Amino acid sequence: MRPLHLLLSFALLLLGCAPPPAKVDTASKATPDADASQAETRPQSGFVKVEGTRFTIDGKPYRFAGANFWYGAYLGAADGIGDRARLRDELDQLKAAGIDNLRVLAMSEASGFKRAVRPAMMTAPGEYDERLLQGLDYLLVEMGKRDMKAVLYLNNFWQWSGGMSQYVAWATGEPLSDPDDSGDWNGFMQHSARFYALPKAQAVYRDAIRAVIGRTNGISGIAYVDDPTVMSWQLANEPRPGSQDGGRANIAAYDRWIDETAAYIRGLAPRQLVSTGSEGAMGSIGDLDLFLQAHKTPNVDYLTFHLWPSNWSWIDHKDPAARLESGLKTSLEYIDRHIDAAGKLGKPIVLSEFGLNRDGGSFDPTSGTVARDKFYRAIYARLLQRMQAGDAIAGSNFWAWGGRGRTTNPDFMWKAGDPFTGDPPQEAQGLFSLFDSDASTLQVVSDHAAAVQALQP
Repeated sequence: MRPLHLLLSFALLLLGCAPPPAKVDTASKATPDADASQAETRPQSGFVKVEGTRFTIDGKPYRFAGANFWYGAYLGAADGIGDRARLRDELDQLKAAGIDNLRVLAMSEASGFKRAVRPAMMTAPGEYDERLLQGLDYLLVEMGKRDMKAVLYLNNFWQWSGGMSQYVAWATGEPLSDPDDSGDWNGFMQHSARFYALPKAQAVYRDAIRAVIGRTNGISGIAYVDDPTVMSWQLANEPRPGSQDGGRANIAAYDRWIDETAAYIRGLAPRQLVSTGSEGAMGSIGDLDLFLQAHKTPNVDYLTFHLWPSNWSWIDHKDPAARLESGLKTSLEYIDRHIDAAGKLGKPIVLSEFGLNRDGGSFDPTSGTVARDKFYRAIYARLLQRMQAGDAIAGSNFWAWGGRGRTTNPDFMWKAGDPFTGDPPQEAQGLFSLFDSDASTLQVVSDHAAAVQALQP
């Protein structure tokens, strides 16, 4: 997910912290949480594989209805950071609704960004907060008990987790320019895109990749690379070549980075899939061909794309009902173009982010979701239709699960120590979150999950 005011501007163009701990061994020796083994253990399926334009598990087709749960590792952490009881309860709620695939942040970087999550998993180059890595251990164990699959992204183009711009700062020694202070989003995007061509930045990034992928789960004793809970390693959240105006100059470096990094991950984790985390055409300077070009490499197993109609001015942010029908029409066309393109490329595709505001643009969890529910139903109906036709669409992850997370801040903005919601710190808490109390939306999700499951032989 990317910053709202940047998305609005880009769409118009297109349409027109705690003290850092010492460096630790990433093979955790943590003691299992006292309550970690109380959940009912369910038979666990095997690794997700790709056969043509579909996923398979244990030789059978695998299609899924999933959720974004970026803070899952944070919630799984102990020592006053997370809430393991909340995590277990919410995994149970998601599983009961038919959600069996979660997209999760697996690395964050300490930075001076005003809107970055704190604490960070990487406190300095090559130094990691073991508490948060143990949180990822805990999450994967609990997901495995419920036979849920994880998509783990290892970086972020945007500032809310530190991300690529922080790697550039580490590599060059240059100060960060915080777009939430300066308002210079084009400059920020071009700064982040320098990451792809900086050897020092790539060296730190690959150390982070090894720290996570090479980890042994301190609770289960299973190496991450041997854990079928992990469906896919994702290069980053919404990597893109740069700004609308300046990004084309970075295309060659961007494509090379995707190919080489995907190959590196494949070498470390040959039994698990590799994906980019791309937004699709909207994250590729508005060019579907550039999006496809970046995904032609055999080192990338499947395609991803995102859908943000209110952020792209297709639907009104403050009144989603006002232009819902026309926005839905454009959204469905966007979905179809990406599914068709993936089919021509011969790979599966996943709609790995989509969302819409609450009624009236409210952030309040007690406000209505009539327009959102209609939006979800229409998106799910189109995805199901294309699945039934045997097309390349293999699954979706709504943005985002907010669960029990609530804020009492008058401006709805997250502050360190607040409960986590589906909205990262750059956005108002409640902007796109699906809370545990959103019964009608959760029913729409559950109905779709059941329909997808009915397609499995």
